[in-house]
Amino acid sequence: MSTLTGAPPPELHHQHRDVTGGWLRPATFGVMDGLVSNFSLVAGVVGGGASPHAVILTGLAGLVAGSCSMATGEYTSVSSQNELTHAEISTERRELSVNAEEEERELALIYRAKGLRPELADEVARELSAQPDIAWRVHVREELGVDPDDLPSPWTAAASSFVAFAFGALVPLLPFFLGASSVVLALALSALALVAAGGVISRLTATPAWFGSSRQLLLGGLSAAVTYGVGLLVGSGVS
Repeated sequence: MSTLTGAPPPELHHQHRDVTGGWLRPATFGVMDGLVSNFSLVAGVVGGGASPHAVILTGLAGLVAGSCSMATGEYTSVSSQNELTHAEISTERRELSVNAEEEERELALIYRAKGLRPELADEVARELSAQPDIAWRVHVREELGVDPDDLPSPWTAAASSFVAFAFGALVPLLPFFLGASSVVLALALSALALVAAGGVISRLTATPAWFGSSRQLLLGGLSAAVTYGVGLLVGSGVS
């Protein structure tokens, strides 16, 4: 269907990406943390003069420990956030039941602050407040800034973090599994992975790919360089 001018009709709907943090945030942190921390760990033990066997053992221990730690941390963090949100929701529902008129005035003030005319703001608040099951959801969205019907899942966050960390942490170990004895191949592979991961994240977040890639490469390289230097100094001092 076209308009009278022959131009196509405006698009009425489009899909938004999930920005509530469900899996993207823990997966992003997980893969970057796994890649950077385990490469830094590998660089540190290589700098300290460890054998390839010791590097693999240390790297695998870092992979498992880091994956479990990240998953546990994400689960606890998201669960605690949801528990706090539910507590605030209970408070809001209780306020609505015992002080409905004051809550209605508060809602009207919120809509006035958003730019509605006072009369319209009062009318909207009155209409919404007349429906208790809708009213508390509106108050939660407006006052807490969260959607009570779309809270993040702690299990999704934990699983995403675990898998992503393990994937990232495996990258710097691959050359040693294939018989490498130098950190050079691990450095090159990790650098490529940092560039690729930064580019993927930039794609998801609509930022320039060169910015995301270079940022991750710089931060990961600095972390590995510091750890390698510490390992080199400690290894020299202990030997």
